[in-house]
Order: sequence, then structure tokens, then C-alpha cells
Amino acid sequence: MDTDERRDAAPTADDAHVPRQLWVEEPVARRRMADPVRAAAVRSVIIISLTIIQAMAALLFTLSGAWLAFPVVLSSVASTVIATWAVLDVWITRQVWNQRNGVVSMPSSTARGLRRERRRTRRAARAAARGPSRIRRRGSGRLSQA
Repeated sequence: MDTDERRDAAPTADDAHVPRQLWVEEPVARRRMADPVRAAAVRSVIIISLTIIQAMAALLFTLSGAWLAFPVVLSSVASTVIATWAVLDVWITRQVWNQRNGVVSMPSSTARGLRRERRRTRRAARAAARGPSRIRRRGSGRLSQA
């Protein structure tokens, strides 16, 4: 029996009916935002939502011809400037946090291996270019053997 057919068919006595879970945890693709960045983002969302509500009120007051339209439009312009700053604050806070706490970036093992191989090739090319006339070090690399 196909899985689609089983799903469509009514459960029988021999089929143990397992209810589908309502909430399924999935692994997170990205790490959680840092606390200062998250706080700035929440602040920004609140300010932006209030600005949108204020702009809608200004539009409705203007359409209805209410005396309150002009002050609300002026304050909407000011709120737009503040909302722009709030969004910039999120971006700046994120950049500062990344700079101070350093996002750990480890190169992949393949990149490390390729770099190591390129280094080896360069060293070999330099050694071949120098030729056998160079005095080679013997021993432990110290200046005197005493």
C-alpha cells in the first residue's frame, strides 16, 4: 500500500493511529542574535509600527478634513526620521558587536590544505632557484655547537 493511500484511508484496528505532532522542532540554521542587537531590533520594530500607525492616522485625518491632520502629518515626518535612525541603530549595533566579540571564522579543512600545498610549492620553487651554492644549516639551528 502506498503512503498516500494509507494517509487517505481511514485507520483500521490493526493500524496504530499515531497523531501528527502539532509542533515539530527543527534545527536552527543560524545562531541567535546577540542581546544588544536583539534589543535594538525590538526597539526598531516597535518604533516602525508606531510610525506606520501614525502615518495611517495622518492619512485618515487628512481625508476627513480634521483640524488634527496638520500636526499629525508633521509628527509623522519626525517619526519617519526616528524610525530610520532605529533601523540604522540595529545595523550599527550588529556591526559593533561583531567587531568587539569577533565572529569566529575558521577556514574549512580543504582551504587550509590548499594553502599548505601552495606554501610547499613556493618554498620548493625558491629552494630550486637558490641552487646548491647556498650554505645549508646543520644540527639544531643554533649559532654555536658548544
